[in-house]
Amino acid sequence: MRRRGASRVAVAALLGVNLVLPTRPEPVAAAGFVEAYPVTAAAMRAAGPPYADWAAGGRRFLTFDTRGDGRAVEVFGDLAGAERIAVLVPGVGSTLADFDRGLGGVARRAPAVQAGQLYRELRATEPAARVAVLAWLGYDPPDGVLTAAGGGSARRGAAGLVVLLRELAARRPAATITLVGHSYGALVVSLAAADAPAQVTDVVSLGGVGAGVQHADDLPGRRRFWAAEAPSDWIRRVPSARLLGLGFGRRPGEDAFGARPLPVGGVTGHDGYLVPGSAALVAAATVVLGTVGFGRSGDAR
Repeated sequence: MRRRGASRVAVAALLGVNLVLPTRPEPVAAAGFVEAYPVTAAAMRAAGPPYADWAAGGRRFLTFDTRGDGRAVEVFGDLAGAERIAVLVPGVGSTLADFDRGLGGVARRAPAVQAGQLYRELRATEPAARVAVLAWLGYDPPDGVLTAAGGGSARRGAAGLVVLLRELAARRPAATITLVGHSYGALVVSLAAADAPAQVTDVVSLGGVGAGVQHADDLPGRRRFWAAEAPSDWIRRVPSARLLGLGFGRRPGEDAFGARPLPVGGVTGHDGYLVPGSAALVAAATVVLGTVGFGRSGDAR
């Protein structure tokens, strides 16, 4: 009876911090390579506004699917010739409807906007660099924190992301790939890194909720793990616990996790990591380019 009562208390505690059982598994949409551009453009034209406008504007997608909450993988830059590739994965609540406008109509939350900012920063930092950035909404994120705790969506997302990474590695074997995950997306990229090809050299967590491991050195493949967590980010209030299969464990932004810290000057709240002028945006670009200019403390040097 005491054990049963303790279990009930533990579950109640998790429910109290908005951690509940995951939703039913759903299939993950896999992305192709640049040959997909005309196919996705035709699908966007057939879908009508606003997606037809995306195709008319010359935007390029590896994946586009309006079923359910939707899937989209947009490419910024010349993927076919890229030597440095960043894959940005968004977190909880992201849908195709918010891909451009952002959750709640807040543009800085939009995967397409964030990926575009990172691409422009890369080009501004190294104009001659051959770079590409992918905004990867190739999975169905949890609808909210209430459905996120079991990690099922992250595992399914990671499996789909690995398919893309292997395709990138096969098509661009000399390229270097950096995974960038925001919030719940940090868990997705960390799980994917465990089975990713050797071309994936770095993992970046921006306000990450967890990583699937308790320490950066536990990540398979000896990949460099970077983390940014702003003092004003509400993610700091998420408990660093995992119990009865629920919760995320230690956050990448915690000192005890042992990630290489990224500077967070100019970052406000949970969604300000990739806004123009933020130190985290500049730092993420240097990680992608392999020209890191700051120490383990996160200070510029």
